[in-house]
Amino acid sequence: MSCLFCSIIAGEIPCCKVYEDESVIAFLDIGPVSIGHTLVVPKAHAENLEAGSLADAERLMSAVYSIAPSITKAVGADGYNLGMNHGECAGQDVMHTHLHIMPRTSGVPRSFTKTHPSKEELAATAEKIRNEIAKR
Repeated sequence: MSCLFCSIIAGEIPCCKVYEDESVIAFLDIGPVSIGHTLVVPKAHAENLEAGSLADAERLMSAVYSIAPSITKAVGADGYNLGMNHGECAGQDVMHTHLHIMPRTSGVPRSFTKTHPSKEELAATAEKIRNEIAKR
């Protein structure tokens, strides 16, 4: 497959998955701007939000609504940013609709600079988030 996210959805590329249902998958960003930075991705391929269906957009936002509080709680954050880049000129790196949940902590300067945690750090964070989601 030529789409990175389609390959992740198909299980061909590993990820630190935190949530999945019939319509969406959520996994940690490998270049996070904060601890717990999660990508929520519709399983149906569409290059951007407008190329997909309204139903896919609603399911995407429903998943965000459901899991964002668990993500912030799991990583000890006080809030979060939501972000969606639409097109290369807006910073979209993977041409498959996705929404970023970026946890934020009071007193920590807000940054959009990517970090490079180890696979072990990502796996530990994903486990905390999955455990928190399971409590809901």
